[in-house]
Amino acid sequence: MKILIKIFLSVTLIILITPSAYTQNHVRTELDCSSCHECETPTKSNPCLVICPRKEMMTVHIPADMSPKIIKMNRLEVQQDLYEPVIFSHRLHAEMSEMSGGCQMCHHYNPPGKVVPCINCHEANRNRTDISKPDLKGAYHRQCIDCHNEWSNNVTCESCHELNASGKTAFNEKDLEKENVHPKLTVPTKLIYKTPKQKETIVTFLHNEHNELFGLDCNSCHREESCVKCHDKNNSTVTKELSLKEKHNKCTACHNTEIKSGCESCHSKKELEPFNHLKQTGFNLKSYHSKLECIQCHKTKTDFTSLNSSCSSCHSGWDSKSFDHKVTGLILDEVHSEFECSDCHLEQDFSKAPSCENCHDDKTYPNDKPGKLVK
Repeated sequence: MKILIKIFLSVTLIILITPSAYTQNHVRTELDCSSCHECETPTKSNPCLVICPRKEMMTVHIPADMSPKIIKMNRLEVQQDLYEPVIFSHRLHAEMSEMSGGCQMCHHYNPPGKVVPCINCHEANRNRTDISKPDLKGAYHRQCIDCHNEWSNNVTCESCHELNASGKTAFNEKDLEKENVHPKLTVPTKLIYKTPKQKETIVTFLHNEHNELFGLDCNSCHREESCVKCHDKNNSTVTKELSLKEKHNKCTACHNTEIKSGCESCHSKKELEPFNHLKQTGFNLKSYHSKLECIQCHKTKTDFTSLNSSCSSCHSGWDSKSFDHKVTGLILDEVHSEFECSDCHLEQDFSKAPSCENCHDDKTYPNDKPGKLVK
């Protein structure tokens, strides 16, 4: 009996001192539980969340290629006698959403773990007391009409809805699933901008380098833009003259355009050549470093400022025992493999050729090598 009591007490103690899965995974905030939960004891199956948007709350992000291709919008029962359901080409919109505000443009209320339908917040009927929040019909139309009106300048009900009385079946779900995927974008190699007010110079923007070499995403530059920038059916988009600051805004995230000197690094009489690490930084990327991505040395995508060229600034823990000299293209022989790095690399300066004078009067590098080259 005593043994059973001891086992029971031990198990009880473990349960009490071990954090539950809920407390381990739950986001800790300064808010009171009632700010988000309506009941006293929320559970996983019944979290009883308060229906209201909250700033800086956890959101759900699903990649466009994993999202549904189409969504049938048929929650407005009052309209079903008049119109067929709207078939919304979801993936087509999702693929380009990052350029104009992201998924939260439509899904601006996402509690942890799921994406909730619009009807959770926007009532289907119009008998509402809170006029600051549109009903479901108003929310749908406000999301769609502004963009499409800007795009085509002619938005009618039949642009999205098909009348039941027409007998037509314009919204064929199978056809929409096949077709409504945005064509693959062709990334330009470079763009040339004329700047006549800047001493008749041009600016060469090496577009593919910013994507492929520097690893910037499309929305790093193309954000808060709408489809109409590329798709204007009526050619009605008026291009206004931008101020000097507005012209530089796309570049300021990475380049300090407030400095008035050094304009010639972008503005030139001729097209600029592709980026060359040796010419533009003075640091030669040899065999090993040439295989690395920029972000492995420059830790932030948008900050490629100069680094300390000393190897020890990145490789502080290396010594003759832990460093594999083979990666330099030279395998040390048995004699030299026992030496300290500083015996050949004076003052630990690995950017200069090694010196033999500490031990030899008649040998020099690279005429005499302390080992054999890697084939």
